[in-house]
Amino acid sequence: MLVTIDGPAGAGKTTVSKELARRLGYLYVDTGALYRGVALAAKEAGISPDDDEGLKNLCGRIDLKFVPNDRGASLFLGGRDISNLIRTSEISMLASAVSARPVVREFLLGLQRMLGRDKKAVFEGRDMGTVVFPDADVKFFLDASVEERARRRYKELCRSENMTLEQVEKDIRIRDRNDSTRSHAPLRAAKDAIVVDSTDLSVDEVVDIMISHIKTAG
Repeated sequence: MLVTIDGPAGAGKTTVSKELARRLGYLYVDTGALYRGVALAAKEAGISPDDDEGLKNLCGRIDLKFVPNDRGASLFLGGRDISNLIRTSEISMLASAVSARPVVREFLLGLQRMLGRDKKAVFEGRDMGTVVFPDADVKFFLDASVEERARRRYKELCRSENMTLEQVEKDIRIRDRNDSTRSHAPLRAAKDAIVVDSTDLSVDEVVDIMISHIKTAG
């Protein structure tokens, strides 16, 4: 099967998607990392996130790919592992901005569909079930309260960045607004998506719920 998991920042998509893929024996694809990769490349090239011509030229020359490892996969830009470089709050906000540009989404659409052509995969992102894979076998929309999502993201970032919980929550609210109101592929649950609220659930509980739905669909 091909499974998609969409949802807002901090809902736990990455952790849940990795565990679900592991338990199913499926390929895990973090599509958000691809947008972060483009955002990092744009930052390093001095290209503004609203410069469509610059972004189009950039997308035409960069080489983004996942390289499997014992932790799942690392994202490489050219010959450089950028997995850690893309996990900062600055790149998160830049990724939200560049992901709103049609030229970037068009560039990554083909790459994502190529990765999913053999199925047996869990795709995590913002528009997997609505735009990239509208015919996916099972679609999930993973959500949680803003406060809980901020707490989780703060716990993740406080090891490497000097940010307060209030700043993290503010960034999440801004990103929610940007992602859900953009004109091209806004963040929303697909009509046939199964909505899972993870606010008061553990990772294992969320994955158990998803697997029960996948077994039913199968």
